Amino acid sequence: MALSKKPVTGMKDILPEEMQIRDYVTSVIKETYGKFGFTSIETPCMENIANLTNKQGGDNEKLIFKVLKRGEKLNVADATTEEEVVDFGMRYDLTVPLVRYYSNNAANLPSPFKALQMGSVWRADRPQRGRYRQFTQCDIDILGEPSNLAEIELILATTTTLGKLGFTGFEIRINDRRILKAMAAYSGFPEESYDSVFITLDKMDKIGLEGVEAELLEKGFAAESVSKYLELYKNLEQQENGVAYLAETLSGVLEPNVAQGLQEIIDSVSATKCSDFKMVFDATLVRGMSYYTGTIFEISIPEFGGSCGGGGRYDRMVGKFTGNDVPACGFSIGFERIILLLMESGFQVPGKPKKVAYLIEKGVGGERLCSIIAQAQTARQDGTQVLVARMNKNKKFQKDQLTKEGYEEFLEFFRD
Repeated sequence: MALSKKPVTGMKDILPEEMQIRDYVTSVIKETYGKFGFTSIETPCMENIANLTNKQGGDNEKLIFKVLKRGEKLNVADATTEEEVVDFGMRYDLTVPLVRYYSNNAANLPSPFKALQMGSVWRADRPQRGRYRQFTQCDIDILGEPSNLAEIELILATTTTLGKLGFTGFEIRINDRRILKAMAAYSGFPEESYDSVFITLDKMDKIGLEGVEAELLEKGFAAESVSKYLELYKNLEQQENGVAYLAETLSGVLEPNVAQGLQEIIDSVSATKCSDFKMVFDATLVRGMSYYTGTIFEISIPEFGGSCGGGGRYDRMVGKFTGNDVPACGFSIGFERIILLLMESGFQVPGKPKKVAYLIEKGVGGERLCSIIAQAQTARQDGTQVLVARMNKNKKFQKDQLTKEGYEEFLEFFRD
């Protein structure tokens, strides 16, 4: 039986042209985030299965690639439960590993701790455009900062990075989980049903107000509550300042400092931004992760037609590991989607060195070969990227392939 030359479903080989762009984007990300004081860290690709299934990861917990126990510990024949054969899982995001990392190493880390983490994550998801089963995530997080300075810094660092990559006219949509809960409480929904309400609300961009209304009624919620809830969203469309409107309307169920803090984030970022984008308050923004406790945000890029990253505040997650809550907030760039957009736009890495190919006819050797290699070495020291290779029989095809990789000049060396 022949071996399969294709990668497994949902994963892909990365060709040199794309790899050059990925390396460039990675360098821009690390350089820009570094200027904001973020420090690179790394965590293992696997975590204890209990850490990954602690009801913090939302639907992603259904997509874990689980790892079987090894050696004598693995006894599939006599096992009656999954726990008897599984002990690890591949990480489905970088937040859970970061929080475990911080919990384990806090004594040796500064406070607040500003972390940058890039690495592969794995989800047993249905592959589609811009979505894979193995993909790179890029997260920045601030742990130990309780004020909204954390949100402001995260948004400015992320948008500055996107601007340096050439993105303009995008939006940062922002909301607060406490506003979502206050709107639900104001409308009369029982507290235990909030998550169900939010799951339906999250479909607003796809099914509209009427669709949300129909689904909430179908779920059995009181018509009076549904009507009052949707009236809030209808009124929001007419408001110049949605945050101020909700602060006034939800008085008594929303703490005043929540709306005030959210407005301060929007105003501070708008006043100090270095890139072309808009801050947009979006009361329908939910974010799927159940670990968010406050501010939430997403990147909306028109060319993609969907979210290209997001994040928020998760102040109670460290406490799951240590027993003591630590304020925490993070922002993740949709690395794979950014790469997809750059590839589709024909992006060229700026400032690339000149690329020259030295093609040497078969049979050239001895002193002449040494002379050619020495010539290449000199050119490399001057900043030129030089490929030294034997000349193929089909020279035209060889040159065409090298041209695709960015080689601009070809020097040919033949036997005397």
